[in-house]
Amino acid sequence: MGDEPTTEATLELTDVSVRFGGLLALNNISFGVLPNQIVGLIGPNGAGKTTAFNVACGFQKPSSGTVRFPALGKGALKPSELAKAGVARTLQGVGLFNNLSVLENVMSGALSRPGGGFLTSVLGLPHGLGMERGLRSEAMATLERLGIAKFAGSIPTGIPYGIQKKVSLARALMGKPKLLLLDEPASGLDESELEEFAHLITELRASMSVLLVEHNMDFVMPLVDELVVLNFGQVIATGTPSVISSNEDVLAAYLGVDE
Repeated sequence: MGDEPTTEATLELTDVSVRFGGLLALNNISFGVLPNQIVGLIGPNGAGKTTAFNVACGFQKPSSGTVRFPALGKGALKPSELAKAGVARTLQGVGLFNNLSVLENVMSGALSRPGGGFLTSVLGLPHGLGMERGLRSEAMATLERLGIAKFAGSIPTGIPYGIQKKVSLARALMGKPKLLLLDEPASGLDESELEEFAHLITELRASMSVLLVEHNMDFVMPLVDELVVLNFGQVIATGTPSVISSNEDVLAAYLGVDE
């Protein structure tokens, strides 16, 4: 017997199937994300990526199979339970509060913390003033980390889309997650923004696991540790980017290469 420690996955889907009436959207898929690992979930349109993401987030209940967060000590989670369990997500859009400033949007990411955090401060509760100062300082530090502190006082509708996506990420990071779920993080970004975003996500590996659903192969390949490739609701390949890039099934299904 070896003496290597067993590493529990941060996220684990096992034999998950999802049916919508007569349509089998996911067919017995299994994959996991290890601590401090970046995993990309890719595949052609209609492959089942969004459904798999929604299963992980608790938006979609599987018809069969299990979803677990072993390293977090949790089974399947409802969307309302994610943040307190240590899971943060950003969706394909930005989902910001347009009646709050950028700084206040980022502060709202602390809602999931014990004690109420941001909610206590905005309600003006007795111990809220000191808490608000602490949250403002932390939110500003997060904006600085992402290089967008100069937009702290702006309203989301008045800033470029690429900056809005960084604000959404900053808000997610305020929850101090152990697992970050990203849906199409590269969508709508230009080349310089893509490079910056890739660098940010790579840095996050030191403190959390990341699962991202993405279409942009140029963005994904140098970024992730492992790829899970879906086609017609099934996992057709799993491996490192170098392995996946030469997989014939992947080339045929995802890149449109004929035999």
